[in-house]
Amino acid sequence: MKTSHRAYKNPIGRDMGIQITCPGSITAILESEVRALGFRPEEDIEGKDRNTISLRGSMDDVMRLNMNLRTANSVLVEIISFRASDIDELYRQVSAYPWENMIEPSGYVCITSNVNNPTIRDTRIASLKFKDALVDRIKSRKGRRPDSGPDRRGTVIHLFWRGDECKAFLDTSGESLSKRGYRKIPGTAPLKEGLAAALVLSTGWRGEGVFVNPMCGSGTLAIEAALLALNKAPGLIRTNYGFMHIKGFDREAWDRIRKEASKSVLRKFPGRIIASDMDPVAVEGARKNARTAGVEHLIEFEAAGFADTLVPSGEGVVIMNPPYGERLGEESELENLYALMGDFMKQKCKGKRGYIFTGNPSLSKKIGLRTRSRRQFYNGPIECRLLEYELYEGTRKKT
Repeated sequence: MKTSHRAYKNPIGRDMGIQITCPGSITAILESEVRALGFRPEEDIEGKDRNTISLRGSMDDVMRLNMNLRTANSVLVEIISFRASDIDELYRQVSAYPWENMIEPSGYVCITSNVNNPTIRDTRIASLKFKDALVDRIKSRKGRRPDSGPDRRGTVIHLFWRGDECKAFLDTSGESLSKRGYRKIPGTAPLKEGLAAALVLSTGWRGEGVFVNPMCGSGTLAIEAALLALNKAPGLIRTNYGFMHIKGFDREAWDRIRKEASKSVLRKFPGRIIASDMDPVAVEGARKNARTAGVEHLIEFEAAGFADTLVPSGEGVVIMNPPYGERLGEESELENLYALMGDFMKQKCKGKRGYIFTGNPSLSKKIGLRTRSRRQFYNGPIECRLLEYELYEGTRKKT
């Protein structure tokens, strides 16, 4: 079987196949981000079902996407495609590609994979065989093999294998883009940064009015709200990406993209962000995370239960991410909490748009408010809903 490798020396080109991945159920939000940056995704319904957005572009485009996207997981560049029916054919095909033109023998490589092949029972076997083929190829040409392991600090290659169809991608992000780098103190069961950004975007809050986040935990929702209101690109916080470890990396282009993003950051915004938690330790951790993100001065932190949280008058958003009661016996204990959250919104948050993010449909019924909308998200493997409540001042007028 002949390999179908491309003729260029490395994947850095002007017209590359790019796939942007995201968590489940937020592809539409990611697509809006991509279009706002001036890109035109390919019409690929199947791709959207897989939680990916496909487009074509240059390595400069790839770097801009990594810098600016808030809800993406990774930006992938297709390197090679071929057919392999089993693990031995995979090795032969991968070892035929000139990896030495892309990866330094003194470098470090991580292989990730998504495999559905009847001959493979353990995905790790495919990743290991791919890695062996890659490093053996480089050693045969350069006399030395790069280090490898699960850490995504260097070059990251992703294998997609379905049946006998194989594709290999350069993961230009390395670590997931959701790992911004500011959350040094994660707290208990924190939301991933990309999901938190998607929730903030879904509320429609863009820096005007108040943004109140009781039960803030590690502060991720409040921090993402501040970054969004400032138009601060999430990539400005990170210092390492997968594309930096590829031969041909254009440092000058990256520095230019960083400079452009820095110039777009606003100094302030008209609204207020208030974040509270009844645990003073959690509040201090959230404050430190905000400091690392460069937005501590824009968030009013307070140690208080949600019922005692300051909610200024006027328009805005109140959003809460309560526990879901995943462990046995917890659900009954949380019923009163959810009822009290409904009372808090009804009594103290009039004139606002209220949101509760939960993965427990039974508990959501205890809130006691009529939902205006229910939007599906996944928090890891947990199917969740962002419940929206319109909290009217006085009695709602009938139309």
